[in-house]
Amino acid sequence: MMNACDEILRAGLARPDEPALIAYASDAGLVAAPRVFTHGALRRLVGQAAAVIAAAGVRPGERVAILMDDGAHWCAAFLGAIKLGAVPMAINTRLSAEHYAFIATDSAATLWLVEDALIDRVGEAPGLAGARLIVANDFEAACVRVPEMTASLPCAASDPAFWLYSSGTTGPPKGIVHSHASCAGSGHLLREVVGIAVGDTVLSTSKLFFAFALDNALLGPLRLGATTVLNAAWAEPERALEQVVRHRPRLFMSVPSFFRRLLAMPRERLEPFHSVEFFYTGGERVPDAVANEWLAVSGHPLAGCYGMSETYCNAIANYPGRERLGSCGELLPGVRASLRAVGGAPAAPGEPGVLWLHHPTIALRYHREEFNVRAFERGWFCTNDLFTTDAEGHFWHQGRADELLKVAGQWVKPGEVEEAALAGGLATEAACVVVPDEDGFDRLALFIVPAPSLDLHAVDRVTRIDAGLRDRLPRHSLPRWIRVVDELPRTPTGKVQRFRLRERLLGEGTAGADQR
Repeated sequence: MMNACDEILRAGLARPDEPALIAYASDAGLVAAPRVFTHGALRRLVGQAAAVIAAAGVRPGERVAILMDDGAHWCAAFLGAIKLGAVPMAINTRLSAEHYAFIATDSAATLWLVEDALIDRVGEAPGLAGARLIVANDFEAACVRVPEMTASLPCAASDPAFWLYSSGTTGPPKGIVHSHASCAGSGHLLREVVGIAVGDTVLSTSKLFFAFALDNALLGPLRLGATTVLNAAWAEPERALEQVVRHRPRLFMSVPSFFRRLLAMPRERLEPFHSVEFFYTGGERVPDAVANEWLAVSGHPLAGCYGMSETYCNAIANYPGRERLGSCGELLPGVRASLRAVGGAPAAPGEPGVLWLHHPTIALRYHREEFNVRAFERGWFCTNDLFTTDAEGHFWHQGRADELLKVAGQWVKPGEVEEAALAGGLATEAACVVVPDEDGFDRLALFIVPAPSLDLHAVDRVTRIDAGLRDRLPRHSLPRWIRVVDELPRTPTGKVQRFRLRERLLGEGTAGADQR
């Protein structure tokens, strides 16, 4: 028997007076002082949070929805719920009332801890009927008044410990159930690849309801006795720069689009990033231009890694000194992979295959049984992502399994089309999707957000972009349709909703003008 909360906080027992969390308030200015919580103070706060959650009537096994800004009390609520055997759910703070209604009904959470500014939106969710709701300010005040719960409930390693919800890019969000063993395995990338040690500082710009941040920017650092920087506010380049100057993290993590925003700053202002030893990114493909420019600016590689909410920890990452531009990296220790062709047979050498993973921190299951049949198979999980591998064991992402196609007998990778559109400097964002033509054959459609410097009529912009693609791509990879848009549709977690782009083009009637 065990409890993942105890495993996460164990390393801090030996250094109770050293910083565990450096927490910035949402209204903190660039030079405002953060609140620092030592490992000892955090442990006490977790015990107090557990007592508050128990007093709210939550019993072991019941769900607790956490809809608060990142900070010490977010951490305390998450670990406190696990401590008493309940199951916290990390919920995105930028969802709609409809999303919250779906999650409330789907999860049947007993308790919702809600940021004060979100109470009106959440209060509209009909699924909350019968659930207890506590606003963040009241939760923090209650933690001050109660004695801490010291003993954790013993649980089986396979008992549910927490839920994550998928981003909903292909349909309704799915509740993903992770175990105490999965939670206790936090810090896989930090420990096995980066080598983060006791006393190191980690800074990530991603929010804690993402698996990427929950592991690498909170539970992983705590598990290793390190220090992490948390921000209640959403990340901005100026604040990230100031915190790098102030805290000199050994590891800085963010999504590729945030590194692009940093690169828009004057080069001399980015000089403090030279003090950071490691940079890692995930969540979306890293354009080669961004990776190359970051290396030139910071003096360090921008290393890609790969994981999913269903694996919780990263499964693939570039190891220091073995980075490959454009690659997601190599398998982490304890992770096994299988590339399978359509039908389940092993993919032929050199051909893309659907990645199946056997991972130490893989989810137990989806909450709804109907989603499990095609996704989980005797300890293996189907990512539905296509990869190839090279002789050195590096994995190369080829897109989603429903995106890659053959044109004229040759594989076409939508990501390469996007890369070509961005490389010319004429677009700031690009998304390539597969759409059937009037005869039912799959073809490529490219949607681009033009760069501000491309001040031309829409047709002229398409002509310029098309000419650039012809210079960079083989003929079979050229998109049949090119559309200029003001913005790409995204989920609340920031992922491009490609199905909406397909719907838009199909709504036009794909037999119309090609715009080529």
